[in-house]
This record gives sequence, structure tokens and C-alpha cells, in this order.
Amino acid sequence: MSGDSCLQQLHTKAGSHPPPSLLACSQINAFSNRGAVGLGNKYVRLNVGGTLFYTTLQVLTKQDSMLKAMFSGKKEVFTDREGWILIDRSGTHFGTILSYLREGTVTLVKGKQAVLELLAEAKYYLIQGLVELCQNNLQDDKEQALCVIPVVTSVKEEERLIQACAKPVVKLVYNRSNNKYSYTSNSDDNLLKNIELFDRLSLSHNGRVLFIKDVIGDEICCWSFYGQGRKLAEVCCTSIVYATEKKQTKVEFPEARVYEETLNALLYETLPVPDNTLLEATRRHHAHCGSHSEEDEGPGPGAEVRERVRHIHVKRYSTYDDRPLGH
Repeated sequence: MSGDSCLQQLHTKAGSHPPPSLLACSQINAFSNRGAVGLGNKYVRLNVGGTLFYTTLQVLTKQDSMLKAMFSGKKEVFTDREGWILIDRSGTHFGTILSYLREGTVTLVKGKQAVLELLAEAKYYLIQGLVELCQNNLQDDKEQALCVIPVVTSVKEEERLIQACAKPVVKLVYNRSNNKYSYTSNSDDNLLKNIELFDRLSLSHNGRVLFIKDVIGDEICCWSFYGQGRKLAEVCCTSIVYATEKKQTKVEFPEARVYEETLNALLYETLPVPDNTLLEATRRHHAHCGSHSEEDEGPGPGAEVRERVRHIHVKRYSTYDDRPLGH
């Protein structure tokens, strides 16, 4: 029996008790304006998981779904003391479901998790069209990676990436197998710290700096910094030390120096090239951190100042015999 015919019989038999067969229909709280005729003018109040909705029977019965079965007398419905029809589901996406039933289409919420939640509700209410819409959206909507790090596999590929990039470039070479000797006790830990620092920097400066990983280089752990296609600085993190008359490779973690050179590279983020005063102000020498050697490089296209590549290596005295007099 349809909800419309059920309500009509209840109206004609005012003051009498409805038969048991009409009990399910009598529990539907429907309201109509005076003089209004037709299913579309009968309103229903819904309490979906504590969220209240007000809609028409026409919307609820417009498409084949569980809601149509509920409000066509095929399924039992329950009301609270105030007459709101109870539906024991989350009301978060029920407004979207009503919009789909009303219009036949809907703009889906943003985010994969939200679409998955809406898909679960659409399956529960047996709204096949909305189920397909959600599934198609999940297939087409591939999550964009927050940060993409290229891993170079050849020297030519590295040169092509650096020359073609208008942004500053930070490259980390790490290749543990390049070592001929055994590592010191802290070397593996420091190598991991360098890799973790690279990951943090790539997330912090994503979009402003191109970060490159090199796993085929000749170094064990070495940072390189580029601006507008030219190499600006290099921080080598390895040194050879003696322990019990045997050579060992030591990996350092010059965190402060790497941060400084990364910020220096950001000076080359936009044209024109930074002026000489600004460049000199950023070239601070830390005697306690390491020794610096500078090699002149030719200026790049359109550059008016002469650039230098700063090679920073950790100064490490291996034995007492290696220490200069007075140290």
C-alpha cells in the first residue's frame, strides 16, 4: 500500500483506530498545507543520527532506494516523542543524499575519506546512481603527491635536470657501498640523519627548491647546492680516520651548514642574480666546523658578478702526529 493511499484512509476515518495492517503507515509523520493536493506537498521530518532534516515524500520516493521502500509502506518506520522519524545512521552526508535524490546529481565532497563515507551511506540506502558516482570519482581522483623527489641514474640525467630547472637545486649523494674501509660506530647513524634532514628540507621547501637524490655518485654522503644552473656549494660529510692502526670512514652530520647553504641557494630563486654585497654577507666562515676551499667558476649567462663554489669538508685530525704544532 502506498503512503499516499494510507494517509488518505487515515483522513477519511478520523477519530477511529487504524487497523493493525495500517500501523506502519500511521507511524509516518507527514504534513500537508491546507488545500494542497499531490504527493509533492506532503512533508516529512527526519531525525538522522541526531541531525534533523525536513523534506517531501516526493523527494524520498523519487528514486528506487531503501528510502522509497520506507515511505511507501513497505518498511516499518519509527518516530520519537516529538514526531520526528528516526533513522539510525550518521547524518553527516544525509544532506548530500537528499540533494542527489532531488536533482539526480550532486557535487561530491572533497577528499578521498569523505567520498568513501558517502559511498558507504549510498550503499546502505541502496541508491545505485550515487554509488556509481562515488566509485567513478575514487577511480579518477588520484591523490597528488605532496613532494616528488627524482632519483638520478646517470650524469647526463642529472645535468639535464639541473639545467632545465629554474629553481635552486639541492642534491644529496648517498651511497654506502662506496666505502673501502669499515665505518666508525656513529657513521651509520649520521648517514641516516643526513637522509632524514634531506626529507625534512624537501617537505619544507617543496615548490621553491628542486631536491634530487643521487645513489650512483662517487661520494658516500655529500650535499651539492645549485642556483640558476651553476654549482654554488658542496658539503662533504665523510672523512678518513685512524683507529687501532686501521683506516676507517667517518660520516659527519653538519646540520647547521646544510641549513645555511640551503638558505643561500634560495637567493637564486628569482632573477636577477643576487648582488655581490648580499652574497658576501652569506659567506660566513666557521673555523670550528671545517675547512673551506674555494674554486672560481665562470659566470653564467647574463650574470654580472663572479660566483664561487664553496667546498666545505669536515676538518678531522686522525692521529696526534697529524695535528699542527700549537694544537
